[in-house]
Amino acid sequence: MSGFFLNNLLFHFREGDIFFQDLDCGPPCEAIEAVTQGYNGSQLSHCAIITAVGPSYQETILTEAIGDYVIETTLEEFLNRSDKVIVGRLKNDYQYMINDTVEHISTNLLGKKYDYIFDLTDDTYYCSEIIYEGLKVADSSQEILALNPMTFNEPGTNEPFKHWVDYYNELNHPIPEGELGLNPGGMSRSEAIDIIYMFEKPSGYRQ
Repeated sequence: MSGFFLNNLLFHFREGDIFFQDLDCGPPCEAIEAVTQGYNGSQLSHCAIITAVGPSYQETILTEAIGDYVIETTLEEFLNRSDKVIVGRLKNDYQYMINDTVEHISTNLLGKKYDYIFDLTDDTYYCSEIIYEGLKVADSSQEILALNPMTFNEPGTNEPFKHWVDYYNELNHPIPEGELGLNPGGMSRSEAIDIIYMFEKPSGYRQ
């Protein structure tokens, strides 16, 4: 297990650690963050999982669904995008799932197309979905990450965000309001995950 000097302390990351990111990508991120608060109120719009630990930021690999595909990204590149990141780790009772989770993601999901629709039933994947799928393959009897009906509506209304109206019109696909899914904010509050480190505070974070 390799370590990094962070805030003058030697801190150890492991395979399977989940990085929750406040990505600040404009309307898409704002719409995601508006409907689900993350850990301690954090506004979280993206996540990735460590699939290989190296001796430095440049040699530690996270796998994420971003852009057009599921890709590998160095920790350095990930933090350069936004360092408003909190890190989660499965509690001890669930650590046995890590090896199979990482193997499935690295072997079977890497290179898959991005899931622009947010549909759990097809062979494309969004950021939360690759982690959900990996854990499900590792042990389908566990419900570590709960699926909930997705909403694309502005809070307190029955009207979708304009961003999602334009987004799905461009895809020529109905908004999947009420379909099951998950997002980084909800994942970060899972009772099966401990938050073990924070780089910079995400927007909305409460002490």
